[in-house]
Amino acid sequence: MLEIGENERDRMEFVLDAIREHKGSELYKTACDAELYYKHQTPTIMRFQKWIYNMYGQKVPDIWSPNNKIASNWYNYFTTQAVSYLLGNGVTLKKESNKEKLGKDFDKKVQDIATHAKNGGVAFGFWNLDHLECFDLTEFVPMYDEDDGGLKAGIRFWQIDDSKPLRATLYELDGYTDYIKRKDEDVTVLHDKRAYTQIVRKNAIEGETILDGAPPAGFPIVPLWNINRQSDLVGNRGTIDAYDLMVSGLINNVSDGEFIYWILKNCGGMNDADDAKFIEQLKLTRVAHADGDDGASVEAHNVNVEFEATAEALDRLTNQLYTDFMALKVQDVSAGSVTATQIQAAYEPINQKTDQFEYQVTEFINGILALAGIEDEPTYTRSQMSNQSETLEMVLQSAEYLDDEYVTTKILTLLGDADKAQEVMKRKDAEAADRYKQMETELEDLKSQNENNESGEE
Repeated sequence: MLEIGENERDRMEFVLDAIREHKGSELYKTACDAELYYKHQTPTIMRFQKWIYNMYGQKVPDIWSPNNKIASNWYNYFTTQAVSYLLGNGVTLKKESNKEKLGKDFDKKVQDIATHAKNGGVAFGFWNLDHLECFDLTEFVPMYDEDDGGLKAGIRFWQIDDSKPLRATLYELDGYTDYIKRKDEDVTVLHDKRAYTQIVRKNAIEGETILDGAPPAGFPIVPLWNINRQSDLVGNRGTIDAYDLMVSGLINNVSDGEFIYWILKNCGGMNDADDAKFIEQLKLTRVAHADGDDGASVEAHNVNVEFEATAEALDRLTNQLYTDFMALKVQDVSAGSVTATQIQAAYEPINQKTDQFEYQVTEFINGILALAGIEDEPTYTRSQMSNQSETLEMVLQSAEYLDDEYVTTKILTLLGDADKAQEVMKRKDAEAADRYKQMETELEDLKSQNENNESGEE
């Protein structure tokens, strides 16, 4: 672990050394590759190059045979499904007012951080006074305390391209410092260290004056770890690459099979120019002349591509991917005849995986709530398909044993309107209050009528 220097020159050199060391780590390289897989730019297949050996035994690029590069979108699909399943309906807090204090885009930022955590094994949320920002591992160097393992410092860096300056911000417990390194120049301080929260005085005479810096409740950057503290790409990369290479190979073989190969017998006197002229004439007239018997002859051949074996292998790889990612196969729950029990069984793998990830997300959100000075507990509504008729019937049958609010919320969740539960309950309470007032009015009228009847009889 690099140590931050005492003087400013040592600190500036430390920032550059830390960035270089981070970029050379396996964690960073895996995160970069995972980002490419997520963007549907599978690096393995995109970098794949066919090679052949020429007559001199030299290895040269194969520029003659087809080299289609087909990248699958499996990694993006599984990652998006895992994040959306837990966080697609947002984070729910007990007090609605607390959610407003976290910023309008809090749910979106949490999803972004969770996605980057899936890609890099860890991502970071920066609580910037009144809103959350996302730092991913490809742009942030974390520095953990050697005693307790907590995140106590970090460097965020970015550079548009090699011709542009390198920008970096060193975050420490007591504030942050901005640095810049221009091309062919030494790194310099762009902005001196500033406190995360500043006390500012403004008046017409002095203008704006910074009086003091208030320290945060803790280090304002909180890590969100993925399961096992590693990228989802680890252990699954080989299967995805095998699938992409097999699909690409199948298409290339089909392209190869479109060509007809001609065998010319007893034509050893023909050179390359003669062969080319023969093919040109054949394409033009579609006629090939041959002497027959023991003389020259012509035979046409094409290549048969084995589809069945490849298709079976692709099916096995697909099932392997669903199993390894513990993902939901929508085809298994989309049929109209699928029972509620079968649907629950299909969801079991992704539920088990999500349970593990939920612990990490909750720990992360609790860290953000502590920085924001909010006391609350996060909960989540998982997006789940179901046999609605069976589930609704079960809820209605159990209604007499449950309170009205639970039954209403459960039914609205099944119908996809969970966010309207409070609104519906308010309307129901208002309708109940109106009925109560109407009953009171009717009782008063009935009482007055009885009194009038008794007075008339007297």
